[in-house]
Amino acid sequence: MIPEVSGDIHLSKTAAIVHSVAPRDHFNQGLALALPEQWPSMARDFRHWCHQSHPKPGAAWIWSGTGARIICLLTQEEATGNAARGGKAHVEHVNHALKTLRQMVKKEAIKSLALPRLATGVGVLAWSEVKPLIAHHLGDLDIPVYLYVEYHPKQATNEKLESTTV
Repeated sequence: MIPEVSGDIHLSKTAAIVHSVAPRDHFNQGLALALPEQWPSMARDFRHWCHQSHPKPGAAWIWSGTGARIICLLTQEEATGNAARGGKAHVEHVNHALKTLRQMVKKEAIKSLALPRLATGVGVLAWSEVKPLIAHHLGDLDIPVYLYVEYHPKQATNEKLESTTV
């Protein structure tokens, strides 16, 4: 079961924060905008990785920095141009990226995850399409997984409390 929590995901005490972006994303909107403000080298490293490996939607990338581990799920169509925004997310990309995330969690021995309502903001997918995929791919992991369903700036969440579950 995955507890649904409210608060500021940036204040999560989990081993990794997960979010969704597009290949070659410029981190200029949504949660992707806020993360590099806290960890500036993450966006640079992501762009370098994209330039070197040319990832496709459905892939995942992990970044580890001082006091943080961020996992980018590539759920949207590729951003084109120097200042372009990523395209819309697709259920198939979310499904594949979550499958990749599950494998990554096991391979990297990640102990806990925090994730927002993936691909439903900038990606414009319906939560009713994404929520079952999260439950399917992550619901039976033997680690704590917290789903941040409401954002409240600068409000820490007691991630041990379960309000509702996926």
